[in-house]
Amino acid sequence: MKFPGSVLVSLFLFVAETVAALYLSSTYRSAGDRIWQSLTLLFALLPCVLVQFSLVFIHRDLSRDRPLVLLLHILQLGPLVRCVEVFYIYFHAGRVEEPYVSITKKRQMPRDGHSEEVEKEVGQAEGKLFTHRSAFSRASVIQAFLGSAPQLTLQLYICVLQQEIAAARSIFMVLSLLSIVYGALRCNILAIKIKYDDYNISVKPVAYLCIFLWRSFEIATRVIVLVLFSSVLQIWILPVVLVNFFAFFFYPWILFWQSKSALPENIEKALSKVGTTIVLSLLTFLYAGINMFCWSAVQLKLNDSDLIDKSQNWYRLALYYIIRFFENAFLLLMWYLYKTDVYMYVCAPLLVLQLLIGYCIAVLFMLVFYQFCHPCKKLFSSNISEGLLMCFKFFCFVCKPVTSSNSVEKADLKSSDHTDDDAQASYKASESQNGNAHHSVSSNA
Repeated sequence: MKFPGSVLVSLFLFVAETVAALYLSSTYRSAGDRIWQSLTLLFALLPCVLVQFSLVFIHRDLSRDRPLVLLLHILQLGPLVRCVEVFYIYFHAGRVEEPYVSITKKRQMPRDGHSEEVEKEVGQAEGKLFTHRSAFSRASVIQAFLGSAPQLTLQLYICVLQQEIAAARSIFMVLSLLSIVYGALRCNILAIKIKYDDYNISVKPVAYLCIFLWRSFEIATRVIVLVLFSSVLQIWILPVVLVNFFAFFFYPWILFWQSKSALPENIEKALSKVGTTIVLSLLTFLYAGINMFCWSAVQLKLNDSDLIDKSQNWYRLALYYIIRFFENAFLLLMWYLYKTDVYMYVCAPLLVLQLLIGYCIAVLFMLVFYQFCHPCKKLFSSNISEGLLMCFKFFCFVCKPVTSSNSVEKADLKSSDHTDDDAQASYKASESQNGNAHHSVSSNA
């Protein structure tokens, strides 16, 4: 039975970030910064409440008679209780023979074009541990993108305004960045396990390292770009955030309305249509929050029973990173044009270049992961290099008519210039002939 290490990491980041946020908010209160104190508490307590709701919803405690567990979740102690329950199950598993086991069938990764199906007995303890791991993974994603990401952006913005980095704030920002990267990593692993649920998947340490570096560069550069832009154009950061958020929030709903399908009924039997719509709206809210800072590996498909798009769409991935790169470049250009004296001792061109290169490094690690380290790369109908090559050919095809038309116009101009030159040469020759004839006539006379 696999050791539940991911539960420990999720709990550590949850508790450490919450304690650091409470301590930092107390320092803001003592310094008289009521606004920073309120925002810090908001971004710390809101994800705590959402994590409690998600754990209760995934474990379906509302339909079970567990009042003590519900009370502990109300007191914001749910993750601690769940962690204790996980390790109690883990250390007591195997001591007593389980009367009931379930048999699962998983396919092995294809070798030489053949894939074998393997049966495995899963006991009740292992099934409960799997449910707990899944619940903590989803809670880590919620904590990362609805709490840690806006919290990191806020604290970095305060550092820029105050032109100092306190020790407590720097530790808090490191914890927030680790929480976001870990949440993005869990999102990638969840997407792989959901898309390839029929296969026995094992993720290698190299793949974890590649995802960690990919997400670290992507998220860090994105947060820094947003903070730099908001420090010089405070009013315009709101339209940028709202356009990004609502575009990704309504995109799954637009696809759902175009499909003309009914709402999925397997989310929770006790929920009505209104309750199902609220749950789906919260899910798309989280999806928009993820895409605000990085590419969401889990793509929503609301007309599917699993709510997940299991197809591998390289074009959507390439389009996202192309648009995001140009958006970051535009925001950095605006910052460079309107930067204030706060950045007097900062080499602005070098900083812009470093951020753009950092984002390109993130894309490089993403390509390495999908090309070489993905655990299910043998199941891809086409790899990412082919998708990028098709995108490159598409852009070349779009640019080709423009260049060809320009070349035709240039050829027409050159031909017209040649005709004008020929006309002028013939005109001069005729003039010279007329002049010679007039000279010969006058000499004869």
